[in-house]
Amino acid sequence: MTLPDGVGPLAGVKILDLSWIVAGPTVGRAMADYGATVIRVESPARVDTARVVGPFHGEEPGVENSGLYGNVNAGKWGLTLDLRVPGGQDIFRRLAVWADIVCESFTAGVLARWQLDYSHLRELKPELIMLSSTLLGQNGPYNQVSGFGSQGAGMAGIQDLAGWPDRAPAGPFGPYTDYPAPRFALTALLAALDHRYRTGEGVFIDQAQAEGSMQLLAPALIDYKNGGPALERRGNDDPQMCPHGVYPCFLPDGREESWVALAVATDEQWSRLADLLGADGSLSFEQRRQRQPEIDAALSGWTSSRLAAAVEETLQAAGVSAHRLSTTEDAANDPQLAHRNHFRRLPHSLHGETVVEGPRYILSDTPIQPARPAPQYGEHNVLILKDVLGLSEAEIGELAASGALS
Repeated sequence: MTLPDGVGPLAGVKILDLSWIVAGPTVGRAMADYGATVIRVESPARVDTARVVGPFHGEEPGVENSGLYGNVNAGKWGLTLDLRVPGGQDIFRRLAVWADIVCESFTAGVLARWQLDYSHLRELKPELIMLSSTLLGQNGPYNQVSGFGSQGAGMAGIQDLAGWPDRAPAGPFGPYTDYPAPRFALTALLAALDHRYRTGEGVFIDQAQAEGSMQLLAPALIDYKNGGPALERRGNDDPQMCPHGVYPCFLPDGREESWVALAVATDEQWSRLADLLGADGSLSFEQRRQRQPEIDAALSGWTSSRLAAAVEETLQAAGVSAHRLSTTEDAANDPQLAHRNHFRRLPHSLHGETVVEGPRYILSDTPIQPARPAPQYGEHNVLILKDVLGLSEAEIGELAASGALS
């Protein structure tokens, strides 16, 4: 007995997803998009932080209203299970035998205390694949440090690099490592599946989200280890491009701020931009660097007298890389996102309809559509316990009475 298979290249792959917030659930969401059957296990005692983070349906906070939670958990089936309760632990073990992959993001050592870690689960199913995705990995002096992607970015050295050189670090917006980390984890899981198909062997993947995200700084780290300078904050300045920055545009009717970002990578691009500014188009890169405050002032004067859309169009037509600041309204109506069907509308039993982002990878022979909205709290408890594990209504009642489900 089982849940119905999804549609896509991963149809038939079964995943037990214990991860939470963003970094872990994003992996399961991607697998569900491509046909995997994903059971999202949530604690009935500790609400997933993503459930209380907006935006919210109707702008009303609530555990069933979060757009963030809905986005990273679309396509999954929902089960509440208290792993502190022996009955909950037993159900988890039985589901691990059903699954091909278990994903979790508990602090290192927590599952081992319950004998639910990989070393114990592989005794039940040797071919099991397990992903443990934590901030700093399962081992080492900092393995007990927990936190969010903002702390991960700090540990990875990424936070220190964003901001102005004469001010404190500003860091990239939000929990930065929550977003590159799932891409590394997804690649590792697909490789583990391929390995198991060829050898029959299970795999344990210990992902340190901060360490993986450091790969995005690889050139700077290698340069430093080889005796080069340490990378430092430089605001919008760029060592290879000049001018390179963000410039204000004209604001009609007192509307919100409007900006355009541009980057000049070649002397030819500078010559074209200089024609628009009435500046000296023969300046070399080094000369432009020396006169950068003057150039920035001229650019700000030119852009601030024009609408952002007109600046963007003029610069792009001249072969200069430029893009205006996009508003939420712009993104919702963006022709590129519309062409790729980025925003998907799904029927929702509570809200009537919900919107989630589409899959990031479009496959030519396999159209992808999220199968269902994110599950409501414990929405599929009975369905999963009956169809996957074959429990009777009486057994489910006993389980509920034990506190394992709520």
